[in-house]
Amino acid sequence: MTFREDQISRYSRHIILREVGGRGQEKLLSSRVLVIGAGGLGSPVAMYLAAAGVGTIGLVDMDVVDVSNLQRQIMHSQKTVGIPKVLSGARTLERMNPDVKVVPIQERLTAENAMDLFSGYDVIVDGSDNFGTRYIVNDAAFFLRKTLVSGSILRFEGQVTVLEGYTDAPCYRCLYPEAPPPGLVPSCSEAGVLGVLAGTIGTLQAAEVVKKILGIGELLKGQLLLFDALSMTFRKLRVPKDPKCPLCGPHPTITTVSGSSEWVCQVPAT
Repeated sequence: MTFREDQISRYSRHIILREVGGRGQEKLLSSRVLVIGAGGLGSPVAMYLAAAGVGTIGLVDMDVVDVSNLQRQIMHSQKTVGIPKVLSGARTLERMNPDVKVVPIQERLTAENAMDLFSGYDVIVDGSDNFGTRYIVNDAAFFLRKTLVSGSILRFEGQVTVLEGYTDAPCYRCLYPEAPPPGLVPSCSEAGVLGVLAGTIGTLQAAEVVKKILGIGELLKGQLLLFDALSMTFRKLRVPKDPKCPLCGPHPTITTVSGSSEWVCQVPAT
């Protein structure tokens, strides 16, 4: 690949990194990343991936921009209130970097459509806000052997991990075998969330995606990174693969994508 003069200038800080260089930037420009959720986590993830020059970014979200989103969902603005989030996000990303092709997918992710949506992408990023969708994302990524970068936030705490259950690493069901009963975990609207926390966790997710594409560094596979904004502390926990996991264990009982995305805004406690 031959870089244009404007691309050499745009990506110069990447190109001069020995671990990235021109070949690494070529990998980024030819890569395809699907972001589930164009909200608090999806916003910083997608914006940093676009800035990095990730060639194709898919955005999956069926919601429209609400004024209550603007405290943390930085892809959107007062001018885009009432507009589908994927279209608002696409405008932002395309203005940031004309090299990037944005694919807005304004539909609900379901067990029926997940495999088709995921098949054309290299890395999947989960920025959803409910357990049901996370199980769908996890299962589809597992069956398609796609790397899944998962993040979640609530109140002042967040967590990030990289899931590759088709290897010796755990999947999401190893961490959370079953969703808690409805009402046990508070929703974001009930518990609240610190706006800048979304930027912290989303940026960490974007970093893991870039590392995966470039093949550099140590990914958070088999590890759960926990962040507490009040104490400004990080903790890293080892998460083993569950030998009894119904999806990625040696004797699976889940053989198709399952889960319901009807549950709204439930986040696992850290």
